Amino acid sequence: MKRPLPVVRLRVPTDEDAVAWHRIFDDPEVMEFHGGRSAELSVYEELTARQRRHDAERGFCLWTMVDESGRVIGFTGAQPWPGDWGPRGEIEIGWRLGRGYWGRGYVTAAARETLRRVRSAGVADVVAMVDARNARSIAVTGRLGMRLAEVFTVPGSERQGHCYRLALHRPPGHRMTQGDQVSQSAT
Repeated sequence: MKRPLPVVRLRVPTDEDAVAWHRIFDDPEVMEFHGGRSAELSVYEELTARQRRHDAERGFCLWTMVDESGRVIGFTGAQPWPGDWGPRGEIEIGWRLGRGYWGRGYVTAAARETLRRVRSAGVADVVAMVDARNARSIAVTGRLGMRLAEVFTVPGSERQGHCYRLALHRPPGHRMTQGDQVSQSAT
């Protein structure tokens, strides 16, 4: 029997969230697939400021995840792909969670809400760029109905990555396929 997903609230990141993100992501296991080491507080200060701009301009961003007790536990959301390689110009969904909250369904619940919000903002398709060794995130993409679209080598490294895709809107006259039905029911 599947357990119910936890309650998670998403909010536009505040200045204070930069400090919370810095604290909960200061963990080698959390950062294993994000460069392998902790980032300086200034990185999170810039990131939260950029996300506030994204939300104001686009209606979505990387939102702060807050659990049922009001604790900041990570982030999830969507933003334009920031790299000069990969799916340039596309909207990427992503997440990062403090280690103490892994395995409880928070990311799946928050990512489903992210898909609902970006669909409402008019986004037609999303991608998720995932390190090929990150089994937890790969499992989340499956629960969201995403499909593996590309396998690549991360520039400047020997790491393999996966690009997962999901269509959020179908053009007029589009005939539903079995894959569309899976994607539609997953969100």
